[in-house]
Amino acid sequence: MALTGAQPLAVSAARLAVAAAVLGAIALVARPRTRPAGTAQEALLAVAGVALAVHFAGWIWSLQYTSVAVSTLLVATTPIWTALYDALVRRRPLSRLAVVAFLAGGAGLWLVVGWSKPSPPVPGHQLLGAALALTGSLAIAVYFILIREVRARLETRAIVTRTYAWAALALIAAAAIARQPPPPWHDAAAWSGILAMALISQLLGHTALNASLRWFTPSAVSFSTLVEPIVAALLALAIFRERLTPAAIAGGFVVLASIGIVLREEPVAEVVEEIL
Repeated sequence: MALTGAQPLAVSAARLAVAAAVLGAIALVARPRTRPAGTAQEALLAVAGVALAVHFAGWIWSLQYTSVAVSTLLVATTPIWTALYDALVRRRPLSRLAVVAFLAGGAGLWLVVGWSKPSPPVPGHQLLGAALALTGSLAIAVYFILIREVRARLETRAIVTRTYAWAALALIAAAAIARQPPPPWHDAAAWSGILAMALISQLLGHTALNASLRWFTPSAVSFSTLVEPIVAALLALAIFRERLTPAAIAGGFVVLASIGIVLREEPVAEVVEEIL
């Protein structure tokens, strides 16, 4: 809906700017519950914010070239990349089951990308759409890895207030350089989409994940995020009439199963911290 009134960078910038503005207003009236971030932490949060900007730019841009279902599924592969980083950089060993999950996930991605027949706004660039979605997935993995370094010292609100603001600034600059203006103020459909993403997906969604830990186990919260690609595919089918081939659907379930195995192999506390 948002892309009907503006280009991807402008939509991404507007989404993060609205979310950052709301959090900034809250920060002005709310009393901080943790000590201020140091210079090194602020620099880390700035880099994380840029990674977040790349995530949203890649994800939203991918919707120009591939379907909602394929894009959302590819972006949801983030736990695989964070687990791979931990195995290669932090020397955390992978079990045989996790290795099998990686291989199966690769096969599932091939089925999804190679056998789906999306009808996006700009047809004929399906591989580009998949590449942009995977870029978004890798970028948010970088974001989670960086945030993990400061999470013990800062509360969630302080982290997201800073990273959303840095992401918004980076996207506004990128949109200006690319000459992608925001939607006209009278474009109700486009601004409805942007406000829905900013207020519901960005702010309410993350808040709900944090709050749900009061009543559900961390593993239940982690696995609940695997429902997102399925719900997105069903909504895209109902609203935009986007269909997937049986092979692509099968590949999607293989990818989701692989992500579930990887999440199960990860220490529960770290998985939830990365998701939130």
